[in-house]
Amino acid sequence: MVKIRLKRMGKKKAPFYRIIVADGRAPRDGRFIDQIGTYDPTKDPSEFHVDEEAARKWLANGAQPTATVEKILKLAGIEK
Repeated sequence: MVKIRLKRMGKKKAPFYRIIVADGRAPRDGRFIDQIGTYDPTKDPSEFHVDEEAARKWLANGAQPTATVEKILKLAGIEK
């Protein structure tokens, strides 16, 4: 199963995430198929950038977003 989820980057207590497409069995920060955006929760308000075309392509191909990524996609105006 292919999932759209977050990959943690950044330093300790200063998280920064990449929105990636990965096999559901791969570890959180392990191998991934494609990177489609970024998410920075440390800024106020939180900042995110999503490649809409890539996100729509992966959703159309059956990739399942996690709960957090689903909220980010909804804010970006991308629906399932």
